[in-house]
Formats: sequence, structure tokens, C-alpha cells
Amino acid sequence: MYKHILVPTDGSDLSTAAIDQTLQLARTLGAKVTVLTVAEPLHFLPVTPGATVNLRADYEAHVKEDGIRILGAVETKASTAGVPVETLQVTAGDAWQAIVDTAKAKDCDLIAMASHGRRGVSAFLMGSVTTKVLSHAKVPVLVYRS
Repeated sequence: MYKHILVPTDGSDLSTAAIDQTLQLARTLGAKVTVLTVAEPLHFLPVTPGATVNLRADYEAHVKEDGIRILGAVETKASTAGVPVETLQVTAGDAWQAIVDTAKAKDCDLIAMASHGRRGVSAFLMGSVTTKVLSHAKVPVLVYRS
């Protein structure tokens, strides 16, 4: 069955629930888990060169700290569950592409992820990471809903 599951997370309650469910699944299957956070690069129009450097450095530090917090909590849960886990934090403009690329690079045979279930104009305007992963992934995708 599945031996290596990729779980992307944004640290939300729904993503945390997906991680909890995936760890249970992985324990049952004897699979390992890779947990991924994707940070979006900072996009802005610089006001002054000094402000640009400080803003970027502050943003990158905050994103790194947030990722360490999120991934650290997952490592603790995985250890308690007895599930082998690897954690990754990447920066990418398109989260869906980072998820698909990571699944391929890490040779994952399942992607398990949460979906916030946006539809209509909201999904069109914001884009749906889950929908894009579903349409581009070369491996099965398990979608957790609230």
C-alpha cells in the first residue's frame, strides 16, 4: 500500500487535523511521513532601499520561526505516534507546485492534505491549492475536509 506520505500544512486547525489523521493512517500502514510548509516569498514595492532590506529580513525571520513552530509540533506528535517523520520548509511562489515537486523529489506515493472547501468566486479569486494539486499530482491525493 502506501509507504511514504507527504502532508503539506499551513498550521491552520484544519491542516493540524489532517496531520493527526495522516499520522494515524501512517502508523496503521507502517508508512513514513514527510511534512511540508510552504512560505510565499515577500512581494512588495520598496519605498526606500533600507526599508526593503529590513522588511525582507524581518519577514524571512518570522516565516522561519513560524515554520519551526509548526514543524516542531508535528515532530512531537509523530514521535509520540511512533511514525518516522521528515520535516521540510520551502519558499515558493506557488504552494501547489512546491507540493507536487516535493512529492516527486521525495518519492512519496500519497499526498494527504486539508482543503478549506472554498467554492465559487472565492476559489476563483484565491485559487485552490488543493484543486491544483489534485490536477497536477502524479500520485493519489487524499483530501481532508472539515
